Amino acid sequence: MFTSQTSSFQDSIDVEEKDTDFDSEEIGGISQRIQQINCYYSIYFYQSTRSEAAEESVAWSQRRADSTTCHDDFSLTLLDSSLPPEAEPQLRCYISRRLSKGALLGGMGNIATVELSIPEQAVGCYCCLLEQESSPDQSEDGNGWVGDVISLTTHTFRLELDKYVQGLQGSLTPEMENLESDVRPYLSLWYEESVMHIHRVVQLVQANVCFLLHAALSHTPVVVNDADERTKTDVVRFIKAASLQGLVQEDTTTATLCKAMSDDAHTDLVIDCSTSPPTLSNAVSNQFCEDWIQAFLNAAERCNPFLLRQILENFKLKAIQDMNNLKRFIRQAEMSHYALFRCGQFLRGCGNGDVLLQNARAEHSGLTEACGIIRVLEEYLSEQAMAPAALH
Repeated sequence: MFTSQTSSFQDSIDVEEKDTDFDSEEIGGISQRIQQINCYYSIYFYQSTRSEAAEESVAWSQRRADSTTCHDDFSLTLLDSSLPPEAEPQLRCYISRRLSKGALLGGMGNIATVELSIPEQAVGCYCCLLEQESSPDQSEDGNGWVGDVISLTTHTFRLELDKYVQGLQGSLTPEMENLESDVRPYLSLWYEESVMHIHRVVQLVQANVCFLLHAALSHTPVVVNDADERTKTDVVRFIKAASLQGLVQEDTTTATLCKAMSDDAHTDLVIDCSTSPPTLSNAVSNQFCEDWIQAFLNAAERCNPFLLRQILENFKLKAIQDMNNLKRFIRQAEMSHYALFRCGQFLRGCGNGDVLLQNARAEHSGLTEACGIIRVLEEYLSEQAMAPAALH
């Protein structure tokens, strides 16, 4: 079962206009700031003063007394930061307040707007507490690290940031001997690796983004040839972000669709990056996916990855809304021929009939009457598609 609430299709696709009343000059200014955005990071050692391990690290903490904030039951020591000197203590103070209230849980990222002494002033700050791993014969001492990444906004990329920051855990030690070689280079790339992948894919395929959107909705496998590992990973992550997988309560629907698509290798969407621009084979799209092309291209031209992510989320929400409508029509069509007619008209008008029926067929596979209605609708759409060709 899918659940969502969205406005009309045009409201969904025009996300730039929905949330703001800026004129074109103001929008241009925002876009310029996005392109010139400064991205920061900080990492701290969190030390429980109630643990025995804390006593062993007193000397080390004293050496860094100027960058340590102490509370009754914990201390927070700066290990590294790209923030300006006047802004870092402000961030440390903010994190200490969150820790003292128990607002940071191990392994779960938290995003909030903070005000720091930096050009952007109010920014989105992602914080994640990484707890120190202990061996089975050691007791939990409550120590760990707090990783932070800061930019104009990070709110729409929390899952990516969770995964990225947690990738640090195996490299962290209290003394941070590998700061220069591993930790700092890794944190310095957080924005490129966790935020910019959607932008890179849209820049790569341009108007062909509609074929990737269709592949994501229809669970079509995507193969990338003659590309570097980063590009291949970007495409995989784009498809995953655009798909509805995980938004279905019954995993059998997704499993059935994925198995059906994987059984036929000829349906794979192949992206050949040996040419510029890349060439696509077995590319399939529909009117619904094509209607979103310009929104993606406009956001990519502004170099606005946050707007791109919001457009992608709106695309998925609209697809979910249409799937809910189709399921309601199918239930009604079991009792009314007029509802069956309305269902056919809806599928013609939404531009996404092939994908909706594919998902409906998988979800209703065990319901004889619903399957019969879906077959009738498939035949109807097929006849409608052939009618314009016959006229020519």
